[in-house]
Amino acid sequence: MDIERLEKIDKLKTKILKYIFYKKRTEKEVIEKFKNEDSDILDETIENLKELGYINDVEYINRYMHEAISLKNLSIFELKYKLYSKGISENLIEEYISENKEMLDDYELLSARNIVNKKQAEKELNEIILYLRKKRYTPETITKITEELEE
Repeated sequence: MDIERLEKIDKLKTKILKYIFYKKRTEKEVIEKFKNEDSDILDETIENLKELGYINDVEYINRYMHEAISLKNLSIFELKYKLYSKGISENLIEEYISENKEMLDDYELLSARNIVNKKQAEKELNEIILYLRKKRYTPETITKITEELEE
């Protein structure tokens, strides 16, 4: 390898590290941001950063899900969609969801309850149910919520 190529790789690695240290990023986000760079150098740099653990989509999923569950009221579908839009492979997303199914089902039910509590004062039950359907809450979650409200 020649000195010039090593310098290019080092310079690109520095740029990418600044980008991912500011905020954790997925591999696709890094590729999109630096798509105008030499593709061979970019691929090599990304592979190196993946080996070193700086770019790790599985870790990104774990961190994202933990933050979303702590802060937001979303359906499992919405969580999947947001991860998918970040360029994370469907296989990785589905694997996470199947490994954490029970926890995610509990989260979705709690999230739906939070929405119901906020909207109950100004909306009818059928409007709330329509809203939950629009947000792609699972039929099981909607059934549980409906049963709870009818008690």
